[in-house]
Amino acid sequence: MNDLTQATGEQTAAPEEKILSRYICTANHGFAPYAQEELRRLFGAVKSTLLLPGEIFLATLEGEPEEVSRVLSANLPIFLRHIQPVQFQDQGDLSALERLAVYLSRRSELEGEKVSLHVRKGATSFWQDSPGELREWLQERVQSLEADFTVQDPAWVISVYADGEALYAGVSRPEDNLSSWNGGMIRFRKEDGQISRAKFKLMEAEKEFAIPFSSFRNAVDIGASPGGWTSFLLERGLKVTAVDPALMHESLRNLPGLKILRKNAGEVKFRDNEFDLLVCDMSWSPKLMAKLVTGLLHSLAPGGTAVVTVKLMHKKPLAVIKEIIAMFEGERMQVQRAKQLFHNRDEITLYMIKY
Repeated sequence: MNDLTQATGEQTAAPEEKILSRYICTANHGFAPYAQEELRRLFGAVKSTLLLPGEIFLATLEGEPEEVSRVLSANLPIFLRHIQPVQFQDQGDLSALERLAVYLSRRSELEGEKVSLHVRKGATSFWQDSPGELREWLQERVQSLEADFTVQDPAWVISVYADGEALYAGVSRPEDNLSSWNGGMIRFRKEDGQISRAKFKLMEAEKEFAIPFSSFRNAVDIGASPGGWTSFLLERGLKVTAVDPALMHESLRNLPGLKILRKNAGEVKFRDNEFDLLVCDMSWSPKLMAKLVTGLLHSLAPGGTAVVTVKLMHKKPLAVIKEIIAMFEGERMQVQRAKQLFHNRDEITLYMIKY
C-alpha cells in the first residue's frame, strides 16, 4: 500500500478498459482513405489494416457496436459505403470454415428468422471457388437454425469475408451495415437498348435515398446528352426538358413528353417555379457545375427536388464537397444526403430539397 492509500484509506480504481468494435469497411475503389478519415472524425483514432488497397480495410473503433451504429446513423458518411461487424476471426483455411459453421449455428437470434448470407472474397483467398458456392456451403451446414435464407428484406445479415490468410464474419441488422446489399454493391441488369450506364446512378439514388420519382410531374435535366437520365425520368412518367448542346440519343428525339434544348446551361431561360425536379450529371468542374445549376434554381418550385453529381477532380474531396454544399445551401437548398454511390466513379451524388 502506498503512502497516499495509507493516508486516505482509499484505493485507486483500475482504469476502465476501452470497449473496441471491429469492422470490415468498404469504399469505392481509390476512396478508402477518405472513408478512413470520416471514421477518424467520428470516433477519434482508428486502427486500420488494408485488405484490398484503396477499397476495403479492417477498422477497430472505440465504442460498443450499438454506439457505433447510433453515431453512423446520425452522421451518415459520404465515402464509407458499407460496414460489417467482425465478431468471428480465424485462420484462412477450410477448418476455420467448419468452426464458423458451428459458431453461426449457435447464434440463437437467427433461429427461424429471415436471414441474408453475404459472402465476399479477398483478392487472394483460401476459398478457391466462387462466393456463391461458399454461401451454399455455409447454408447447408447451419440448417439446424431453420432460418429462411433470402435476399429481400432480411431481419438479419450474416457477413463473411474470406481473405488470403484469415476468415472474418459477423451478424448484424441490415440497417447497421449502411447498405443492405453485399458490400454495398447494388447491381442492375443492363436493358436492351439502354442508352448509357449513367442511368444506373439515378436508379441507385432512387433506392438509396427513397426518392419517389414517379410522383414528380415536370423535370429539367441539365447536361442531358446522350440521355440516360432523361430516359429514366420519361419511364417514370415525367415530362422532361433536356438541356445539352450535344445530340440526344436518336431513340429519344421524337418522344412525347420530351423537350430538347440544344444549348449550354448558361444560355437557357426558364420561368420561376417551372419544374418540381432538377437533375444534373455534367462532367464539369464542381464549382462551375454548382454556379450553373444554382443560376437555374429559380425555376425549381419550393418543395422541389434536385439530384446532382459532383465530380471530384482535385485532391481534398471533403473540402470540395463542403464548399459545393455551402453554395447550394446559400440558394435555399437543404441537403438530404451526400453519398458516393456504388455506381458513382470519381464523384458523389447530392440529393436536395428546396425550401
